Amino acid sequence: MLNLEKSLEAFKDAKTLMPGGVNSPVRSFRGVDGNPPFIARGAGDRIFDIDGNEYIDYVLSWGPLVAGHAHPAVVKALAEAAARGTSYGAPTLLESELVRLVQKAYPSMELVRMVNSGTEATMSALRLARGFTGREKIVKFIGCYHGHSDSLLVEAGSGLATFGVPSSPGVTKGVAADTIAVPFNDAEAITRVMEEHGEEIACIIVEPVAGNMGCIQPANGYLDTLRTLTERYGALLIFDEVMCGFRASQGGAQAAYGIRPDITCLGKIIGGGLPCAAYGGRRDIMERVSPAGPVYQAGTLSGNPLAMTAGIETLKIFLQEPEPGEADASRALTLKTKKLVLGLEAAARESGVKIQAHQAGSMFSIFFNENAVRDYKTSAASDQEAFKVWFRTMLEAGIYLAPSQFETLFLSLAHTDEDIERTIAAAEKGFAAVRKFRQS
Repeated sequence: MLNLEKSLEAFKDAKTLMPGGVNSPVRSFRGVDGNPPFIARGAGDRIFDIDGNEYIDYVLSWGPLVAGHAHPAVVKALAEAAARGTSYGAPTLLESELVRLVQKAYPSMELVRMVNSGTEATMSALRLARGFTGREKIVKFIGCYHGHSDSLLVEAGSGLATFGVPSSPGVTKGVAADTIAVPFNDAEAITRVMEEHGEEIACIIVEPVAGNMGCIQPANGYLDTLRTLTERYGALLIFDEVMCGFRASQGGAQAAYGIRPDITCLGKIIGGGLPCAAYGGRRDIMERVSPAGPVYQAGTLSGNPLAMTAGIETLKIFLQEPEPGEADASRALTLKTKKLVLGLEAAARESGVKIQAHQAGSMFSIFFNENAVRDYKTSAASDQEAFKVWFRTMLEAGIYLAPSQFETLFLSLAHTDEDIERTIAAAEKGFAAVRKFRQS
């Protein structure tokens, strides 16, 4: 059994200080009926808890640590930056340097505004879309998560595609009424919505590769449909690539699928593990943002020198030119992820456990589901009890996964072939435990 004695005590104490004992809900391990290990440090592809347990980490702070934990170049640069001051609230050369690195991979982002979180990026992008178009309604997709701003905490009402209803207390009916929630990967539904309401819709916002109902790729031609519809009705297309940015490919989902959105939201990797995000897009749209234009958005810590430094060093590692004959970092990481996913599929097959394994670049998910998973409804039909058994078995074996089947997993450049082999061996035991659980 995994010794979590110190973590148990730490969690009891934390619950007297913070709601649920955590500062973000999924960290509580509530979905797997467990106690979260309290992490003391990270190094490379490993994390270590306060009880001394070591884990191969496939969460990677929910995606940003593409170079691994505490990469020496990032740590060195951060130490030097901190010595010069932690925040100025004034322009720095670092901001321009990071923007240029982002634009190298994302040419659609002609102008960029740095912010502090993915939620802030998507919230600001929606305000900009409304300000640019003069329209109020937006379209989002059921199961796609874009942060916790009010207009995005909305679920579908009755029917195939309807005006939304609040999905959290504190979200007003009025805000929700301006949000239309549509099933992901359903071209008929979004076409119908745009035919009926297209002249009222400011934008469509989508995770082009969904990451919060598990990793789910867009159906063939689906993103093209969204691009065509927005252009037809004068709405903007917003790609929320906070999670799939630099993950689906070096240039994200828009490069992988050949779609140029009007606005892109990024986060995670561009902060290298520190709080940082951005939104950017067409010059004529972004020039509406204050102080260039009338759409207001500001932030004291936006462009913080520590976050800029971590992002610059991380992107330098990820975007560096490969040696002749070698794959670039993105391609190498995709191939490494594929090796792991194929190994997990084989382990499940040998154990007689049916799964669906999805991969998009260096993102992947395992669904305990006999049927194809293409949207929130089919994802939610997966066997959650089987996942709990598998998760706990993997944790005992020193494999750290997201404690929810609806979260996406990630690889870093620090993961090795030996790590992958060890993970597959642990998965074999995990799938065997699932089979035994189902037979009991």
